[in-house]
Order: sequence, then C-alpha cells, then structure tokens
Amino acid sequence: MIGYNSFMEGKIFDSIIIGSGPAGLTAAIYNARSGLEAIVIAGDIPGGQLTITTKVDNWPGFPNGIGGLKLMMDIQEQVKNWGVEVKQGRVEKIEKKNEIFEVSLDGGEILNAKAVIVATGAKTKWLGLDNEKELIGKGVCSCATCDGMFFRDKEVAVVGGGNVACKDVDFLSKLAKKVYLIHRRNELRATSVEAKLVMENKAVEKIWDSVVTEIIGKEKLEALRIKNVISGEEKILPVNGLFVAIGREPATGFVKDMVELNEYGYIVVGKDAIYKTMTSMPGIFAAGDCMDDFYRQAIVAAGAGARAGIDVEKWLSNRKK
Repeated sequence: MIGYNSFMEGKIFDSIIIGSGPAGLTAAIYNARSGLEAIVIAGDIPGGQLTITTKVDNWPGFPNGIGGLKLMMDIQEQVKNWGVEVKQGRVEKIEKKNEIFEVSLDGGEILNAKAVIVATGAKTKWLGLDNEKELIGKGVCSCATCDGMFFRDKEVAVVGGGNVACKDVDFLSKLAKKVYLIHRRNELRATSVEAKLVMENKAVEKIWDSVVTEIIGKEKLEALRIKNVISGEEKILPVNGLFVAIGREPATGFVKDMVELNEYGYIVVGKDAIYKTMTSMPGIFAAGDCMDDFYRQAIVAAGAGARAGIDVEKWLSNRKK
C-alpha cells in the first residue's frame, strides 16, 4: 500500500473529479472518452444523494423507473469500464503549485492533476428527529419534483418557509389530495413571487408558528406530532408524506478560499466566455448541485457533468497550443 500511495502521489492526472454522484461520474465518462487520464474521489456519500432515493422514475430509458442505488452503481460500473478509478476518500483542500493542483485527502494522501472538477453536490438540512433517516424513501422526502408523483391523491406536509418550501408546496398542490405547510414563524421568508404561490393557493393549509417534534411510523410515515411554539399546544397530523424544505448546504467549504462562491455557498460558474463550467480559478471546474441551487435534478446534474468534462478536455487541449 505504501508503494501504491507513493506512486499515486508522484503521478499527475489530467483531471481529478471530486464527487461520485451523477455530475461527477458523467464528467469522468466524458474525460475518459476524450483520452484523458482521470480519477474520481468518491466523497462522503459514494454515489451521491441519489443512493438514498428508493425509486427514480424521471431518468430516461427506464419505463418502470429504477432504484437510485442501482442507477448509481450501474453508472459507476460504466465509469470503471472506461478505466477510471473511483477512489474512496474525502478531499480536505486544494492548492495550486506551478500550474498543478495538489488535492489533499482526509487520509493524508496527496494527488496531483492539471485540472479539477468539483461535483460534491449539496446536502439536505434535515430536521434531526428520531426516525427521520430511517423513513427516508418511506414517506420522508427532500425533493418534491423528484418524489411528488408517489403522493398523488394523498395527504402531505411541507416543512419550511423559504423559496424552496413554497415551490414544493405549489408543485405538490397539483398532485396531492391535501397539502399542509408547517412553518415556525407566522410569515414566509420567501420572495414575494414565491410566497404568492402559497398564500393564494386555497388547496394549501398553513400551520403557522409550529414545528415538527416527532415523526410517527415504523415501516412507513403515518403522522407528525406538531407543536405550536407560542402556545405550546401539540397535535397529531396524519400524513402520507413529509417534505423537508428548510434548506440545502452545498459541500463547498474546502474550496471557499480557492474559488468564488455566491452568498449561499454555491460555486459561481459561467463567467468565462468559452468554458461555461469554469470557476473563478482557471483549471477548476464545477458541475451539479454544488453550483446549481435551482433545478436540483439528477439528470440536470449529469448534463452539467458532461459539460464540465467537455470543458476540461478543451481547456487542456488549448493549453498545449
């Protein structure tokens, strides 16, 4: 193992791809097909957030849907078939030295590359309640546009008061039998445009000044215990689905001193006239949910990964001229 690590540390890859979700793995496929020598660093959640999705029914080519874990394992196998290693580990920092990027992993190993693609995604901010993680995919969700179709003509609740929560409520109100919006304050934090989607929607019942204190259910979600933060009154709300929309946190802390981030911590791209996925640091590119706080779709992330893969190949090729 020592010899292997020494070999890896002295080697200079064409690209290091950080993240193994749809964006990262697609970028790896495109880099490999272009003849580049790439390596993928899997990150905290190998396969990305899609691995905890029970069923994906909006990925083209699967008329009956496909399990999220199965889809990501198949894509990873495709990556490996192109000769790209998917290495376990988490990146702690990136430094640029003499036109080469040094990528430091949590185990102390350092890898070198001419270009880097950051595809680390964004994590859902969960409520932190007992039983929450166990019921993900069994009634507890974080993406209305991903999982909303499974709750057609059922009763669901959305927790949150920002733009994402309002968009989720608007989307779900077209599918579900009943939608509850639970918010800890008595007014929304969303923009006026997004808030209007909720406030003027008569199909939505607003539960103000309230928080979820318990998620009830064993094999699947059955109900929520809700507490009014002003009166202290508690009640049980039977629902089939719970959509947690209190925010998302992009996994970009390790690059905050290297590239430009927006006010929410997402990587800024698109300022370069030629390489649309390049960050403010030439040679570092970004794809997927770590730079996209709007669409939050696996297929969109994969497309962004393809763009980043193409940009890296073109950028490296032009540097040689």
